[in-house]
Amino acid sequence: MITLRPVLNILGLLIFGLGAGMLLPAVVDVAARNPDWQAFVISALFTGMSGLLLAISCAGELGSSLSIRQAFLLTALAWLTLPAFGALPFLWLGISYADAVFEAVSGFTTTGSTILIGLDGLAPGLLLWRSVLQWMGGVGIIVMALVLLPYLQVGGMQLFKTESSDKGEKVVSRSADLVRLIALIYFGLTMLCAALYWVTGMNAFDAVNHAMTTLSTGGYSTHDASFAYFTNPLTGWICIVFMIAGASPFSLMIQAMRGRPLLLWRDPQIKALLCLLAATSFVAAIYLGITQEIGLHEALLRTSFNFTSIVTTTGFALGDYTLWGPPIVGIVLMLTFAGGCTGSTSGGIKMFRFIVFFGTLRNHLRMMVRTHRVVSTRYADTQLTPDIAFSVLAFLVAYLGSVGAITLILTFFGLDAMTAITGAATAIGNVGPGLGDVIGPAGNFSSLPDGAKWVLSLAMLLGRLELFTVLVLLDPEFWSR
Repeated sequence: MITLRPVLNILGLLIFGLGAGMLLPAVVDVAARNPDWQAFVISALFTGMSGLLLAISCAGELGSSLSIRQAFLLTALAWLTLPAFGALPFLWLGISYADAVFEAVSGFTTTGSTILIGLDGLAPGLLLWRSVLQWMGGVGIIVMALVLLPYLQVGGMQLFKTESSDKGEKVVSRSADLVRLIALIYFGLTMLCAALYWVTGMNAFDAVNHAMTTLSTGGYSTHDASFAYFTNPLTGWICIVFMIAGASPFSLMIQAMRGRPLLLWRDPQIKALLCLLAATSFVAAIYLGITQEIGLHEALLRTSFNFTSIVTTTGFALGDYTLWGPPIVGIVLMLTFAGGCTGSTSGGIKMFRFIVFFGTLRNHLRMMVRTHRVVSTRYADTQLTPDIAFSVLAFLVAYLGSVGAITLILTFFGLDAMTAITGAATAIGNVGPGLGDVIGPAGNFSSLPDGAKWVLSLAMLLGRLELFTVLVLLDPEFWSR
């Protein structure tokens, strides 16, 4: 049987840290003389005490490592439990339970879908809490991707094992140094992004909030118009740069910080990401220039911003791109499945899986022509083993199957085909807005039935946990000796 005490001990510490984070919006509301600070203080006390009691009651058995099954369980429990506590401030402020959980899950998973309307008139503490949720979720995603998923061999992630991943049956504590470096880079990039936003015209509050939701590729904004609220084009280009930074491998950023910056430009994922964004943005900009007589610079800004936001699964919007014509909508739907790089804050399928898939497909076609030919599939300088290729293909099947299953379930709640399909895709991919009049970039998820919101909340968690981290818990053998 799985020993739960060390898992619950770490979970308690994470919940306690979440409670401490609730004090930040409380301070902001106190400074703004807004009575909502009480909701955050009460939620912080309840969350902090719950986490502290859980950690203390399960203390004493946390050794230097966790087993593979304990790591799976901790990962799933953390992402299921923390949004439940993170929803408490929304409940205190009068938001329904389904809506509160949806908003918190969307925040923690850095999806960016929202049920809130009238953001421009909401209290500053509530707006900051949404940004804090995404910022904490973003760094948690990076840690999970670099420390746990390679060891757990989820969806081909074993390709990215580092010296912090143990080769045996334990996940060891050497990863603490890696976590500290991740936090340092993440915090530094956030501060730099906030400073540049402020220089280009944002006020300090907007700059900090949007910096947190940009680096986390979350997409929560303090305005209903999202980035269309800001008129300086330079602000949009800065956002594009930092969205790409958030969707880039943080492991390579660590190596660049250690004196090997060229590794960033040699990485196949980054090359694929930049080529995809450049090609689609340029083609769409030409299309907009011809059909809507928009200047080239403005067209490039609009297409580059929105396509980068979708591919990196950030969810910001610069205008309603669903009005640009059917070809643009088709490109957007395709990009919804893309995702950024592995070891980043972005969701989606991820660039490396597409590289592995197309490499495997190409070699299979070559072997069909010359049946006795021995062909090896490579990723950068690494030769891919059959288990990695199989893991990637299994992930793709599970991913598309999950989107199909969620789509079918959503139709039972009365959602039209476009809303159901894009809602499922954006939830599994942690993208944010969908397509159509209801959940498109000009709408939100507030009008959906509560049942649909619960389904989408579970889909967001399933996508953020890379599917198999949750699905493996459903296997009876996982719980047996």
